[in-house]
Amino acid sequence: MTLSTPTSLFYCQRDFPTSTKPGFLYKDSIFQSLCIHLLSQTFSLIRHILIYISPPEYLYIYRTYIHSCLVVRGFAMAPTFKDLQLTGVGGRVSGGDRDSLAIDVGGDLEDVRLLDSYEDGYDNSDDSGKSRQGLEEGGTKRIQVKVTGMTCAACSNSVEGALMSLNGVISASVALLQHKADVVFDPNLVKEDDVKNAIEDAGFEAEILQEKTSSRTKPQGTLVGQFTIGGMTCAACVNSVEGILRKLPGVKRAIVALPTSLGEVEYDPLIISKEEIVTAIEDAGFEATFVQSSEQDKIILGVVGVSNELDAQTLEAILCNLKGVRQFGFNRASRELDVLFDTEILGPRSLVDALVTESSGRFQMHVKNPYTRMVSQDQEESSKMYRLFTSSLFLSFPIFLMRFICPHIPLLYALLLRRCGPFQMGDWLSWILVTIIQFGIGKRFYVAAFRALRNGSTNMDVLVALGTTASYFYSVYALLYGAITGFWSPTYFETSAMLITFVLLGKYLESLAKGKTSDAIKKLVELVPATALLIVKDKGGKNVGEREIDALLIQPGDVLKVLPGTKVPVDGIVEWGSSHVNESMVTGESAPVLKEVDSLVIGGTINFHGVLHVRATKIGSDTVLSQIISLVETAQMSKAPIQKFADYVASIFVPMVIALSFMTLLGWYVSGSLGAYPDEWLPENGNHFVFALMFSISVVVIACPCALGLATPTAVMVATGVGANNGVLIKGGDALERAQKVKYVIFDKTGTLTQGKATVTTVKVFTEMDRGDFLRFLASAEASSEHPLGKAILEYARHFQFFEDPNANKDSQHHNNDSAMSEWLLDVLDFSAIPGRGVGCYIDGKQVLVGNRSLLTENGITIPTDVEDFVVDLEENAKTGILVAYDMQLIGVVGVADPLKREAAVVVEGLKKMGIRPIMVTGDNWRTAKAVAKEVDIDDIRAEVMPAGKADVIRSFQKDGSIVAMVGDGINDSPALAAADVGIAIGAGTDIAIEAADYVLMRNSLEDVITAIDLSRKTFTRIRLNYVFAMAYNVISIPIAAGVLFPWTKIKLPPWVAGACMALSSISVVCSSLLLRRYKKPRLTTILEITVE
Repeated sequence: MTLSTPTSLFYCQRDFPTSTKPGFLYKDSIFQSLCIHLLSQTFSLIRHILIYISPPEYLYIYRTYIHSCLVVRGFAMAPTFKDLQLTGVGGRVSGGDRDSLAIDVGGDLEDVRLLDSYEDGYDNSDDSGKSRQGLEEGGTKRIQVKVTGMTCAACSNSVEGALMSLNGVISASVALLQHKADVVFDPNLVKEDDVKNAIEDAGFEAEILQEKTSSRTKPQGTLVGQFTIGGMTCAACVNSVEGILRKLPGVKRAIVALPTSLGEVEYDPLIISKEEIVTAIEDAGFEATFVQSSEQDKIILGVVGVSNELDAQTLEAILCNLKGVRQFGFNRASRELDVLFDTEILGPRSLVDALVTESSGRFQMHVKNPYTRMVSQDQEESSKMYRLFTSSLFLSFPIFLMRFICPHIPLLYALLLRRCGPFQMGDWLSWILVTIIQFGIGKRFYVAAFRALRNGSTNMDVLVALGTTASYFYSVYALLYGAITGFWSPTYFETSAMLITFVLLGKYLESLAKGKTSDAIKKLVELVPATALLIVKDKGGKNVGEREIDALLIQPGDVLKVLPGTKVPVDGIVEWGSSHVNESMVTGESAPVLKEVDSLVIGGTINFHGVLHVRATKIGSDTVLSQIISLVETAQMSKAPIQKFADYVASIFVPMVIALSFMTLLGWYVSGSLGAYPDEWLPENGNHFVFALMFSISVVVIACPCALGLATPTAVMVATGVGANNGVLIKGGDALERAQKVKYVIFDKTGTLTQGKATVTTVKVFTEMDRGDFLRFLASAEASSEHPLGKAILEYARHFQFFEDPNANKDSQHHNNDSAMSEWLLDVLDFSAIPGRGVGCYIDGKQVLVGNRSLLTENGITIPTDVEDFVVDLEENAKTGILVAYDMQLIGVVGVADPLKREAAVVVEGLKKMGIRPIMVTGDNWRTAKAVAKEVDIDDIRAEVMPAGKADVIRSFQKDGSIVAMVGDGINDSPALAAADVGIAIGAGTDIAIEAADYVLMRNSLEDVITAIDLSRKTFTRIRLNYVFAMAYNVISIPIAAGVLFPWTKIKLPPWVAGACMALSSISVVCSSLLLRRYKKPRLTTILEITVE
């Protein structure tokens, strides 16, 4: 919605040269000055009247910060009204939020334009329908002119008037606060100099601006936005919202999560905007708020120092004059400022600094974390439900007393029986109180039911609205019928009131419980410190001071000071200092890690004793902690396949319940009319219809589709959070569901079962070549290799040649020896790495091959028997034999060992105890593979498998429908991780492997493989229990509410009791999921059934 309203008056104060140019006739005219003065007073009076009578949202419109007299130095200009476009944040103004203001400085403003909106005007305006290119091709030209000297609306009008008076000018618009004019003209009639001269003749300075492209303002590709969606109560609501979003043009993907009330939408910003997405959700009857997106050009600031309207005007004036600001909105109630800015002109920190500087320190800014805002919104929702519940309880309590307590207190009962007009006093009080509850407090149920029905779906609100409405209107009918006929039937006002009260209690407790399911994200967000110490440097790079800044304003390259006991603000590299850092909150590794110069540090970890200077390398969404939060959040947004069952049941549940309710009403009423049961069963003064109606209402209100909708997502949310706390990141509910069915776990050998720290244990030369020369040839060939074995050989050669102390500071040694090492190495030509074989190159014009048997035999090199025996002996001792050939002759062998991880054997045995079959796949030779497999007790091995072949091995196990998990860490494992049903990447592995995996183990420990599988099993056990409870509750409670047992047991559930049961059923499911928070990692001694004495 767009509002157009008169602004405050614009007053102008300008100085002109003594010899004014033609056209300015006011200077010496006393009469005209007097008229202008009178006009100014009149407009001032109108302005104050408008301020007095206008609603608040009209008052916070932008006003120019020049509030001076019209007559200065004998010259004045008449004030005029101009129209501004006032839009709410996100393109809407909520009628309920009268304290919010958003000024779209990028839209089409009439006459007075606050910023240069014309840059996009021709692309977005429906009226023009022409782009800049189209204008130029059509025989017209568009230029921008910088205009100096404008101070008010009258000035911009003068410039526009002067431009439009030129023959050949098609259109002219002036951006007052940007001091720019946009002119479209016919170049055959008007030249650029004519435009410039016209502006100067009007008394202003003009400069033709160079043409610039506007592509920077157009986003490319798709964006992923998050939206909070209020008003959803069950899976049917989720399905409705998802269906609406997916039908929108430009929306590629839409996922909605019920427990978090969040929606994630991938959309094309060139086709649809986030404001239009919010509008579509709201048009469907739900509440929607934009949270954040993958855009980097928006920032949300909390503002301190705005205490009145003048402060708000000052802040707005600063923003309008700030170059690079495209749009802003200030909410006075929450003191939040949303700013959309051009990232090529302005950065977040420079924006904040400019606002503080321009206000002379009057305003202080701090960046709002989107996750923190989401937490506050959750708390607001809980607070809202609490207020509704307490209000309903306060009004329902007197009704409860009048119905059940007062009949036993003669004095009070006599007062209630006193007749007041056509009704008794008690009836009047009940009617008034219940009406307030039904249509005031219970309005939310009607609204939610209406939007569900409008969208062609049904939900729990439909059932509540139907049940309470039937009870209320029957009671009203009974009163009116009694007043008319004198036959007084019993009323059931307490049913409606208490039903709404119990449902609201359930909603309040449910919101509290659902809030606890997202505690994991809250804890991760709290790891990030609020501020950081920035080391300020001069142009020469010398430290000149320190400055405390908001942690969200850190930029790449900033050098930050981390004091002992404080948290590392962002990911970075240590430039100075030494200390131990506790990384357990991120990686799960309990032992502190030593950090020295060039060591990597992770944001959110705690520095222990020393002072560190850290250079920021990753900020924002690129940090490890942000990626963990994103992974957890994405997992919580995803749906497990088992959720499809709940979605299907939810789609047919409410219609079935309504049908059962109608059948109950019809059955009891018809059977009663036919005399199938005695009249003694009827309530006092009741009839068969009332008797049947109460059973029917109980059926409607006791049925609970919410429990089914919450069974899976709440458990998945808790499980992903628990996993993150234990160093296991789960990428979605589908991964959880597959992992609990795993039959085979395939391990890569190097870096997974082994430590990935290969060391050279044996070097043997089989020719007359000197050992040093042999290592020189070997190191030269492996210098360009990225393989762990190649690096191990290079380190061995370095130590052998330069006698490095492995316990000394490697940085200083490498600094001293790098130049010597490069001189020692030989020149290499035509280096190539052969996957699964080794490396090859040419030294001194002769071929050098370093690798396994296959590499040498394929190149026609014969392996002598004694060399073969030596290599076999190495392999039988779990070492890898690397053969070296020079000039088509085998010259030596290097033995490399990669020790097993200490927990490998125990984890393999633990998997066997869990009924899972472990398998090892490696590219190494069979003898080494068998030796390693024997140490860890793996019976099934696949050796000499190329990287692409690992995926084929996985597919061979999947042929019979078995679920296969793959555990790996390297780039060569990514195809296998992607091919597996469950990919598990070791956190110390490569980014590519982590990207391809479904589970990420933050620690480099195989114990977490057991944790991942065990957690998935316990989670789905809990989900099944939730479904059993939710289904059993409805299967048992609906027949009881329908009165199936009444003929034998006389058990009858009043509707308000049925409502209480319905509310508690949802709470029970959520609390059942919350029990997963007590999950403890399985102890290997327990799995192995080992008794430790």
